[in-house]
Amino acid sequence: MTSEHRPFRFGIQAGALSDRRDWTEMARKVEANGYSTLTMPDHFGDQLAPVPALQCAADATSTLRLGALVYDNDYKHPVVLAKELATMDVLSEGRVEIGLGAGWMVSDYEQSGITYDPPGVRVSRMIEGLAVIKGALGTDPFSFAGDHYTVTGYNGLPKPIQSPPPVLIGGGGPRVLRFAAREADIVGINATLTSGAVDASTFASMTAEQVDQKVRVVHDESAAAGRLADIEMNIRAFMVFVTDDVDAALDTLVAFTGAPKDVIAQSPFALVGPPTKIIDELRERRDRWGFSYIIVGENDIEPFAPVVAALAGT
Repeated sequence: MTSEHRPFRFGIQAGALSDRRDWTEMARKVEANGYSTLTMPDHFGDQLAPVPALQCAADATSTLRLGALVYDNDYKHPVVLAKELATMDVLSEGRVEIGLGAGWMVSDYEQSGITYDPPGVRVSRMIEGLAVIKGALGTDPFSFAGDHYTVTGYNGLPKPIQSPPPVLIGGGGPRVLRFAAREADIVGINATLTSGAVDASTFASMTAEQVDQKVRVVHDESAAAGRLADIEMNIRAFMVFVTDDVDAALDTLVAFTGAPKDVIAQSPFALVGPPTKIIDELRERRDRWGFSYIIVGENDIEPFAPVVAALAGT
C-alpha cells in the first residue's frame, strides 16, 4: 500500500499527570515544533482525563489538532461522548479528531468494575457506538436500534464545525481493521492486544511481517469499498530513540521487549537512529505500508523535531 499523494504529518501522544502550566507549555511546544496533533490515551491511571485536558490544550494553541488515541467506547455512552466531541470541535474552531476503540486494558475494567466482555462483544459495541456518534454529529435527528444501544429521535447539539470531524479507528485484529477500512478516515495499525496487557504477545505482533498482513487487510477491504484513496494510514511508534548510537538503543529495546534486534530494527513501531536515518526509513515505510501520519511520545517532542521539520507536509 502506498501513500504517494498523502503528505506526512506527525502527532504527539501525552497524558502524564501535570498541572495547568506544564500542560499548556507542553501543548504550545508541540505546536511550535510543527506537529499536527496532540493525542491522549483514555485510561483510569496516572493521566489527565482526555476531554478537559484536550480542550485546555486547544485553548492554549491555535492550529494544533486534538484527539484521543483512543477513547474507550465502554467508558462513555456514545451520545455523551458525541456531545463532548462536538462541543470541543466548536470551542476549538474545528480542530477535533475522533479516535475510538473497543477497550483493551483489563486493569481499567477490574479497578472500575466495568464488565470486561469478550473481545467480540466489545468490538460489536464499539461498531454500534461509532454509528451512534456519527448519527449524533449529523445534520438531522436520527434513531438507532442495535444490540447494545437504542437512540430515538435524537438531534445532537451543538453541531461540530467540521462536517464531521475525521474518525480514527486503530486495530490489531482483522475484524477491527476491516471495519476501520470501511468506516474510518484514519486507520491506525496497532499491535494485537487481546491479552489485555502489554506482554510478549504484544511485541510479537509488531514485526514487519505482521504489519504486512494487517495493512493488507485494510488495503483489500478499503479497495473493495472504493475507499482506498480516502484513507490516511497511521501508526503510533512506541520505540523511539533519536541517537547516533543505534546499537546501544537497539540493545535497550531488546532487553525491554525480548525481541531479536533485527526484528525491532525492521518494525515500523520502532524509530531508532539519527534524524537522517529515521527520515529515510519513514519514506521507505510510507512506500511499503502507506504510513503518513506518525505519532510519537511526549518525551520525543524536541529530539524528534528535526524529522518533523524535514518531512511534515511533504
